[in-house]
Amino acid sequence: MQKPLQCLLVLVLSGCTTATDGLTDNSASRELSSPAASAIAGDLVSRLAEQVGPGTNTIKLNEDASPFGQAMEAALKGWGYAVSTDQKIDEKKRPLEFAYAVDDFEGQALVRISAGSIELARAYATSATGASPASPVSVRRN
Repeated sequence: MQKPLQCLLVLVLSGCTTATDGLTDNSASRELSSPAASAIAGDLVSRLAEQVGPGTNTIKLNEDASPFGQAMEAALKGWGYAVSTDQKIDEKKRPLEFAYAVDDFEGQALVRISAGSIELARAYATSATGASPASPVSVRRN
């Protein structure tokens, strides 16, 4: 892995130590093809399941019609999570607030997801036909 990418991942995760809830909103400064979005969402949600358990929580996800937003919702449901995209949530079953960010960095997609107190980040090499990991997964717990 390139030295600048390693430094960025360290800065992304360590520089946010004052934040208490991780990401707060969905953002994508880089467009992804549907196959790339699906590959990335599937990878990151599987890593999230390793941290919090598959299908153990309800995920509150802001509705997003972008390819990545749709891929994240499908991947979460595929791993057995109940996904709520509306504001009607049973407050007795406190859902995990979920957000993501997709940024461009040195020609790769740097993707972060946040669910409750867990934030995951990974860089991906993307193409029109898919995506492959370009860095290890970084995990941060608040």
